[in-house]
Amino acid sequence: MKIAKQATDAVILGELGGRLAKIRLDRNLTQAELATQAGVSKRTVERLEAGAVGTQLSGFIRVCRVLDVIERFDLLVPEPVPSPVEQLKMAGRKRQRASTIKPARFSAKKWQWGDKP
Repeated sequence: MKIAKQATDAVILGELGGRLAKIRLDRNLTQAELATQAGVSKRTVERLEAGAVGTQLSGFIRVCRVLDVIERFDLLVPEPVPSPVEQLKMAGRKRQRASTIKPARFSAKKWQWGDKP
């Protein structure tokens, strides 16, 4: 099943858990072996594979590292690459904060030729 943005959290977690279980079985690991190698409890592996919500992200990362799928995280959250114009504007500096959106200013009077801006 392809994960779509319309899917609920529970459906996505269930799909990810099923994929982890399939990868584990393809590598011929038991849940206990995977848990030991990842440094998490067997219950954590069970909950991840079941799509349970209460697992910590660090446990998920550890399990993915043992299953050798950690590199796929780049596909999940790709590194943002600024456009060439943005790179020129920043002149090698790193952006530190988001900018606020300034409200548009509208004048009450309609502009006519000869008026100063």
